[in-house]
Amino acid sequence: MIHRTTSAIVAVLLLAGCGQRTDLQPTAGQTLPEAPYGATEPLDANELLALDPQAAPERSVELRRESEEREDDPFDLPPEG
Repeated sequence: MIHRTTSAIVAVLLLAGCGQRTDLQPTAGQTLPEAPYGATEPLDANELLALDPQAAPERSVELRRESEEREDDPFDLPPEG
């Protein structure tokens, strides 16, 4: 039992050390992509990783605070048969 607990603690500590955060750099012999058309300088690694608004839209869902009757749905048809 003690051996299993010790192993679990060691595993958690090893996994915690894997989250090293440093600035991203291209690997040796590689360069960042060329600058986009019309840009004066190439984008850095963080700018290349940023999602555009269409890829990750903000939520615009308004939560309902009270029960409301559902509107009639013309596409909610009974099964054929």
